[in-house]
Amino acid sequence: MLAYRHAFHAGNHADVLKHVVLALVLRHMNAKNKGWRYVDSHAGAGGYSLHSAYANKRAEHADGIGRLWGRADLPPAVADYVELVRGFNPGGTLDQYPGSPAIAHALRRPQDELHLHELHPTDHKILASWLADERGVQVSMDDGFAAIARELPPPTRRGVLLIDPPYELRADYAKVLAGLRDALARFADGVVIVWLPQLQLLEAARLPQRLKAAAAPAKKGWLLARLSVARGDARGFGLLGSSVFVANPPHTLAPLLRELLPWLAAELSQCERPQWALETGGG
Repeated sequence: MLAYRHAFHAGNHADVLKHVVLALVLRHMNAKNKGWRYVDSHAGAGGYSLHSAYANKRAEHADGIGRLWGRADLPPAVADYVELVRGFNPGGTLDQYPGSPAIAHALRRPQDELHLHELHPTDHKILASWLADERGVQVSMDDGFAAIARELPPPTRRGVLLIDPPYELRADYAKVLAGLRDALARFADGVVIVWLPQLQLLEAARLPQRLKAAAAPAKKGWLLARLSVARGDARGFGLLGSSVFVANPPHTLAPLLRELLPWLAAELSQCERPQWALETGGG
């Protein structure tokens, strides 16, 4: 299994893709004054030191955010993402990487809500110490999959759910699929973002097609963005890339990603033949 604890992989190529998409979605949500609710099923600690023993075990951030940091030639959407990361590093050097809750926190307005779920006690404690006392923010130590039933739909009928589990167990793949189905059954026009690892594993290979089928109730269809930029180990194993699946994507998302994905594939590549793909359907 992947054992994808955020602290070990903070700021890598998969985080870049995921957080570029998340920022684009929330920027679109901010185009209207009506408040939204952001629900994070597996929120993690919220932020990660890039000098920790965890982050430096493989220093994956060097081939992710590290390749973008300090550059002046970034596409606007990537530049916006890097500025969000810069806001988490007030000293001007890349010392910390913001998790998804921090990206959402940076983009929320007073009328918006963050509902953050994290089951790991250490990560929950860190996240709660930072955000739990802030108005409009809820930090819960519970099963984020089970929380979907009580989180959706939000009172404003505007919401974004991020499903981003560690994929430590094969059961996570089935839970992700069930989570998407549950979310759309309760909130058919809500935005659901699912992060998927690209692995040499049957469950990982099958999940994209199953998500497409499960997204049939989505009123605005679905989008699947994929980056394949890394090489596996001697046996071909490891995180080769990642995908982001979005049910009810904003209408602006596909055109932006169609321009961004080839650029990201080239700039984040660790292999001879990086690949990217963008699929849309439904709606």
